[in-house]
Amino acid sequence: LLRQLMDVMRIEGGNPLSGTIPVSGAKNAALPIFAATLLSEETCVLKNVPNLSDIRFMAEILEHLGAEVEQTDPTTWKITARNISHRAPYDLVRKMRASVCLMGPLAGRLKKAEISMPGGCVIGPRPIDMHLKGFAGLGMKVKVDKGYIFLDAEHACGNPIFLGGRHGSTVTGTANVLMAAVLTPGKTVIECAACEPEVVDLCKMLVSMGAQIEGIGSPTLAIRGVDKLGGCTYTILPDRIEAGTFLIAGAMAGEKLTVTNLRVADQGALIDKLKEAGVPLTINSESSITVSKSSEPLKPVDVVTHPHPGFPTDIQAQMSTLMSVTPGISIVTEKIFPNRFMHVPELLRMGADIAIEGPNAIVKGQPKLSGAPVMASDLRASAALILAGLVAEGTTWVLRIYHLDRGYDKIDEKLRAVGAVIDRLPEKDMPKDLNPESA
Repeated sequence: LLRQLMDVMRIEGGNPLSGTIPVSGAKNAALPIFAATLLSEETCVLKNVPNLSDIRFMAEILEHLGAEVEQTDPTTWKITARNISHRAPYDLVRKMRASVCLMGPLAGRLKKAEISMPGGCVIGPRPIDMHLKGFAGLGMKVKVDKGYIFLDAEHACGNPIFLGGRHGSTVTGTANVLMAAVLTPGKTVIECAACEPEVVDLCKMLVSMGAQIEGIGSPTLAIRGVDKLGGCTYTILPDRIEAGTFLIAGAMAGEKLTVTNLRVADQGALIDKLKEAGVPLTINSESSITVSKSSEPLKPVDVVTHPHPGFPTDIQAQMSTLMSVTPGISIVTEKIFPNRFMHVPELLRMGADIAIEGPNAIVKGQPKLSGAPVMASDLRASAALILAGLVAEGTTWVLRIYHLDRGYDKIDEKLRAVGAVIDRLPEKDMPKDLNPESA
């Protein structure tokens, strides 16, 4: 792991992408689904799980809580949570913010939970007040003390709960309250529930375990609590953000790039913007899209991020990179996370022309980008810099790529297989005069 933390990515730009690139399972679905295995004493077998550091951290936390966790092949995990603890300490939780979604399953099954408060995030605050509001709405006693959240669900019962916040519904909050509600007596109705495909996937997994949930995919979820849940075998949906990243890679550097193992139904907002920009795009089936090289210059587009089914915030940085080499002026507006332009200073080092005005990025498309050493600040910014490197003249070095390992399963291998010249190297192999961290 320490070696991976010190790796860098080297990309030689200007090489066209051609062939087929597959999409792995969805990280943002897999993490709450891993947590949901705590709701049953029986074995859950999870398939199409991406091979990511966040998944391994979650598996480590489940083992610490007492679950038996086994990775039976690269994409399959078997989890049996027969005897588990209600306490998740800081030393484990601090590694991964998504571990906050353990609260719901622990409180639902054990009627109590004690979990360290999650830390901050570089892309902006992600408060968990909506989670705690939801738990209190179920009649739980909620206490925050010395960095820990204490939940007492002994007298919890089903109730109507509204989960809307200033930026819309809360995805992880919806998942957390949902997982608590499936084992809480009575009927819970969650209003302003998140409608993201990852929440739908969690609902389907819970139903396969015996949960009673109505309104799946809508902003109103009705849950009738049951006494216990069983085990299941469940296949996690494809990662729509990874799929979107590869579609944009095809728009930027593709001759003819086919992205497979995706769900076309989850790509509506991105497909709309790519077509508006003039990207030649063919939908081959419900799970395959081909992006071809355009014979005409692409056109600038304006993008505004919204909760699903709007344009995903997790694809904003990648779309900004595409617009940075598209003639004309595009405006990208970020409405979900206030600090999600951390990739912009690094793109400027590569020759992009982007100005930040509050929640807006004003992008003036440039004829070309130039390879440079750049620093990844977060997961999606990392992907944006990789995309920039694919089309830049010369060599691009991307540092701190451990962010990539949180959300992209072997992205360098997948891109190399379709023609990219990209290598993962130990940081010591990077020329010292190019490495700002060696100064």
